[in-house]
Amino acid sequence: MSDRTSTKTTSRHGPAGRSAPALDDIDARIVDELGRDGRMSIRTLAEQVNISRTNAHSRVERLLASGVITGFHARVEPAKVGLGTAALIGLSIEQDTWREVSRRLADIDHVEHVALVAGEFDIVIRVRTADNLALRSLVFDHIQSLPGVRTCHTWLIFDEFEPEHR
Repeated sequence: MSDRTSTKTTSRHGPAGRSAPALDDIDARIVDELGRDGRMSIRTLAEQVNISRTNAHSRVERLLASGVITGFHARVEPAKVGLGTAALIGLSIEQDTWREVSRRLADIDHVEHVALVAGEFDIVIRVRTADNLALRSLVFDHIQSLPGVRTCHTWLIFDEFEPEHR
């Protein structure tokens, strides 16, 4: 195994519309490998990217400390934990209410993702519920009724997948 460090930098995903910090090739490969299997041991990671265990450990610690890696998560099959209905919801909101609306959305159970967007809607959210009746309640009783929400459009998700090239 070698401990060679590349000086070549690779652009990685950062906050939308902003430049991401430059990662060298080894850091980029570490991020990719851990993105595929966050439970991978440091030994296996080191073997995958062809560096020593000590180098792999210090790089992972640095990536964690710098906020490049923000955590390790289990991928859960939603239907198997009782969340068989998913939807995207587009919200149009009153001007200057996005901070408050976003904060309130983040506090609502079953809201998985909140994105402030440009275009026809101001905010797009992804939700998961047990069934259509629970989705209806979530939309009408908790989301559409939030102060600042003007309109609410819901799209039922029939099926979803993550691309394999991850």
